[in-house]
Amino acid sequence: MDNKGLIFIPDISGFTRFVNAVEIEHSRNIIQELLEVIINANEIGLEISEIEGDAILFYKYGEKPGLEKIYHQVEKMFREFHKHLVAYDHRRLCQCKACAGAIELTLKVITHYGEFTGYTVKNFSKLIGKDIIVAHQLLKNDIEQHEYWLVTENLAESKPAINLPGILDWNKSAKQTETGAIPFQYAQLTHLKNELPEDPPLDLEIKNKKKVVAAYREFDTDILTLLHAVVDFQTRKMWNAHVKDIENVSDPSLPRLGTSHRCILEKGHSIMYTSAYSYKPANTYKPERIEYGETDDKKTNSIHFIIERITDTRTGLTTEFYLKNNPVMLLLFNLMMKKKMEKTVKKSMDNLTEFVKGLDFSVQN
Repeated sequence: MDNKGLIFIPDISGFTRFVNAVEIEHSRNIIQELLEVIINANEIGLEISEIEGDAILFYKYGEKPGLEKIYHQVEKMFREFHKHLVAYDHRRLCQCKACAGAIELTLKVITHYGEFTGYTVKNFSKLIGKDIIVAHQLLKNDIEQHEYWLVTENLAESKPAINLPGILDWNKSAKQTETGAIPFQYAQLTHLKNELPEDPPLDLEIKNKKKVVAAYREFDTDILTLLHAVVDFQTRKMWNAHVKDIENVSDPSLPRLGTSHRCILEKGHSIMYTSAYSYKPANTYKPERIEYGETDDKKTNSIHFIIERITDTRTGLTTEFYLKNNPVMLLLFNLMMKKKMEKTVKKSMDNLTEFVKGLDFSVQN
């Protein structure tokens, strides 16, 4: 019994090939987050042998666990996986293929029971054994939809896994290998994704605000390139005359609604902003209009960017500043700050015109 145990492999599938550096980097960050979600959903004491690209090789030595217990673990990981994807799709700012297509990712889980053992080379631990090979062979099969739970006969003891009535619809099949057929049962998990509760909206905007400054400019670039130039925290200080630096970004890898950052202004002043507002067409690589806003932590002021496609190579940008609708605050702004703010916005637009030259975040089809 010492060398026998459960082999449990969740495997992410659905990403296509990406064509530029942004998409490759963002796909890596998305997969990393999803693998962490799967690991955090481990409730039955599974050990990690290794992370294999888009999959995790879990194992647990001991007696054969009941199918119901394993199912609840599969269900937990599957639900958390898709909850995370839905939340990211609702809150993401990026429009690259990786980010727009992440919602299409899905999860399959291979479960098997058998003999295996481990060995260590320096600081690396590996599992070996014929049943580890069997589990990996089952990752490649003829099941069309890639969101299922697969159970080998070694684990189900040749009995139909229908002792989970009303939950799963089981099918039987076998994987043909050089050493013979590997019989298994599988059930689709799509219904779990369809039953997820709605993702609650973030409440980060100023409820009652008034526009105090607005400016419009057209740029000789595509809409996605302008979006990245305007929104990305790393590039903001390169064109925005009001911003000297950006610090303390809460999520620098994949910015989304709820991401906070500190804007360092002239004379050492700083304001903490949170990405609070976004509108974009869903699941499209060629949007016509994208809106994005940030609100300060005290909810006294906010900035909105409205980015609109004119042609494939020309894009309009409207920049709007808002203040909380407070008569005293508005009066002081109009008397002391409005003209300076308008000059700063014009200078920023001039800088941005030069900055976007040579940038290219457009999607290549």
